[in-house]
Amino acid sequence: MGDPNRPVTGYPAAQPPPQPPPATAYPYLAPPYYNNNYPYQDPYTAQCNTFLRRVIAILIASTIITGTILFVIWIVILPRIPEFQVDSLTISNLNLSNSLITSNWDLNFTARNPNRKITLYYDEIAAAIFYNSLSIADTTVPPFFMDKVNETAHKVSFVASGAYVEKWAFDGMGKERTEKGSVGFNVRMVARVSFKAGAWRARKRYLRVYCGDLLVGVSLNKSSGNLLGGSRQCRVGL
Repeated sequence: MGDPNRPVTGYPAAQPPPQPPPATAYPYLAPPYYNNNYPYQDPYTAQCNTFLRRVIAILIASTIITGTILFVIWIVILPRIPEFQVDSLTISNLNLSNSLITSNWDLNFTARNPNRKITLYYDEIAAAIFYNSLSIADTTVPPFFMDKVNETAHKVSFVASGAYVEKWAFDGMGKERTEKGSVGFNVRMVARVSFKAGAWRARKRYLRVYCGDLLVGVSLNKSSGNLLGGSRQCRVGL
């Protein structure tokens, strides 16, 4: 048996197996870091947003400037709506029979321009005569011009020749003639008018004129009559 204290001279002593490298918290590449206080923005999107903000700012500024200019012009010029007045209304050859009406109306009215700095240009005026809401006859008024603080008188004629009227209107006119000895008519006019003051000229506006409750004295035994109660002021609106 050998000496237990004798060193071993055979095969070298076995080496311990290699140890794996220490594990890390992130075995893969860490994602890129973004600062939430400064989010990433595409340069093209940033340019579009800047351009859009500039366009909006320009539009707002233009609107404010234009509105200010128009307001100053309005204050300086002080435009007023024209005035219309019915001077007389006559009816002749009135015949009501079998829901048909035949008649002539002659209307005289005055148009006024109360503006001291504005002239008015009227296109052709469409005019109609009504019984309540039923149109009986219509016509047109030729175009005309009105100077500052000026008024003009016009005559309009309406003709109905055997025109059909609804039963309620036919009966209503007959009842008024029997009970009151008069018939109430309405006149409506629509015109395109331009307002001009020096180099300033507004776009054309539609002017609507309503002349209501025009009582014409015409009893059952008469075929003609005149406006009762004198001249009437009309309602005018744009």
